[in-house]
Amino acid sequence: MSATWYECKVKYRKINDSGVQKVTTEPYLVDAVSYTEAETRINEEMSAYVSEEFIITNIKVANFAEIHPFENSDRWFKSKVSLIAYDEESGKERKTNMYLLIQANDVKEAFDNTNSVMKGTTGDYTIPAIAESPIMDVFPYFTGEEEQLEKFKALRDSIQVVEEVELDEDVPAAPGFIGEEE
Repeated sequence: MSATWYECKVKYRKINDSGVQKVTTEPYLVDAVSYTEAETRINEEMSAYVSEEFIITNIKVANFAEIHPFENSDRWFKSKVSLIAYDEESGKERKTNMYLLIQANDVKEAFDNTNSVMKGTTGDYTIPAIAESPIMDVFPYFTGEEEQLEKFKALRDSIQVVEEVELDEDVPAAPGFIGEEE
């Protein structure tokens, strides 16, 4: 399922590295189905992080085809990926560009992460540009069912393991256990 990402610019007071309070405007991404939901979601997310007032100054649809977070990374990079297709009629090479938001610590790591994301691609591609993105954070949509699904999968896997273990009929069961012989 494809997600629609909205870039929301939020203006608020922030304490900088030198301890001075400064008004700043920073972009964030939220996964939503409409501008109205994007506004509601960014209000919810930012109220958890910002204790004072904040203002949403702009909301627009982001042009990212995919978002790829990576553990132990703290910055976001915009990777331009050109998919190469050959037009058999004209015999010419055609490029289609798409943009990925990749989490990494530096440009080299962003390049490596982009290649790892594109590894399963059957067609040819190039990476003509990677630049650090001003995006501060990404808020994907969670229904709460994801956590329940993980618990269900863990329970299902543990049940399968129990079913695979069979009691040896030649060995008598210990007293007090199911299947004990009297």
